[in-house]
Amino acid sequence: MKTAIIDLTYLASAMLFIFGLKRMQSPVTARSGNALAASGMLVAVVATLFIQEILSWPMILAGLALGGLIGVVLARTVEMTAMPELVAVFNGFGGLASALVSGAELARYTSGDAVGFGVVSAVTIGLSVLIGTVTFSGSVVANGKLSGWITGNPISFPGLRVLTGLFLLGAGGAFGVMVANAPVFPETPGLMIQAAVGLAGAALLLGILLVVPIGGADMPVVVSLLNSYSGLAAAATGFVLDNTALIVSGTLVGAAGMILTVLMCDAMNRSLANVMLGGFGGDGGGAGPDVPEGKTVNETSPDDTAILARYADKVVIAPGYGLAVAQAQHEVRELADLLEAQGIDVRYAIHPVAGRMPGHMNVLLAEANVSYEKLYELEDINPEFSSTDLAIVVGANDVVNPAARDDEGSPIYGMPILNVDEAETVVMIKRSLSPGYSGVPNDLFYANNTKMLFSDAKEAVAQIADAVKEMEDA
Repeated sequence: MKTAIIDLTYLASAMLFIFGLKRMQSPVTARSGNALAASGMLVAVVATLFIQEILSWPMILAGLALGGLIGVVLARTVEMTAMPELVAVFNGFGGLASALVSGAELARYTSGDAVGFGVVSAVTIGLSVLIGTVTFSGSVVANGKLSGWITGNPISFPGLRVLTGLFLLGAGGAFGVMVANAPVFPETPGLMIQAAVGLAGAALLLGILLVVPIGGADMPVVVSLLNSYSGLAAAATGFVLDNTALIVSGTLVGAAGMILTVLMCDAMNRSLANVMLGGFGGDGGGAGPDVPEGKTVNETSPDDTAILARYADKVVIAPGYGLAVAQAQHEVRELADLLEAQGIDVRYAIHPVAGRMPGHMNVLLAEANVSYEKLYELEDINPEFSSTDLAIVVGANDVVNPAARDDEGSPIYGMPILNVDEAETVVMIKRSLSPGYSGVPNDLFYANNTKMLFSDAKEAVAQIADAVKEMEDA
């Protein structure tokens, strides 16, 4: 009876996971999809702990209350600009949890309860420890690069790839010892434990060495890949525990994360191998270079930009990480509302890798209650720029850099970009002429139809909105 109940519970959880993931395909239904998937995991966890008599109801409720409190505090206090770092932390904790659970299962076997242990058990435990530990240490480094306590520039030194290869071989050797020792286990428990510890140590260092050479420009891809790793680690742990819910949820997360990773690589015209080899991009920011000889910068003001916007028929807003840093999404929406009230067609151009995590711009604009119907993906908005009167670029850089389209010698050549330069007028809101995270100079700054508005994004957009209001009141 107990087995039938828990099997039905896991089936219900799996259905919630699948329906939740399906609803995440659209921004309109993404919130309910996230709630469904979270409910599926909650049901699976409570059922496992209670039906298997692992914990009593008071302890389960206490755990739910503590975990829920932590979640609420994080949701309320973490800024949207820090979401990539938070996602990296979640990935790391997920990987670490999988590795620890598999380690605990191995310890249970070595304590004398080795019934049913064999090669399959050794393989699944080894995979869970390997993937989970790599995910943990890699996510710590990714968090550091995103939050700034580790430089976002690629970190390299002579022999880095050789050292990485050695740790990879070491992890493979420890994994092989675990598998080879499985048929005679538990006669040699010490060797099995030593191999598992060696595997975890090698994987810990391997995760660090894999992520440190990757620059800030590629961090969105790394976060997505680590998310996939955390799912695979959970799936492997599901096989260790013979837990259907973990297998299903982990496989879904792993597959979805890998698909998203590939899509993001395509959006940058880069292969996953090229991203993981590192050496591209950096911190970005800074004061910016001097104006190249023979080129000029056309500066503008919020008042002049307001005039351009007020008398335009079509305006396209292209947000980037600068919008996230300045928390300017509410001001952008207010400006759009003012223009739309005057019959102006306002749209938002969303590049797949704008920001520092997948969907960063979508989340920010949704927080400001921007209608999903006004968000246009790259392939949908690019044909519209040639008929656009004004393109306002708010803190974006690499994703609008014409070098990706026109300069075959550029490191970002071939990356699909937002063709904002095809608009009649482009206003770029930036603090300086600094390049983006790729470190590639942007010739759009000096184009004849580009006007630079040097300012904090939030202040600049608010001043433009105020100027538009004054024009209406006059």
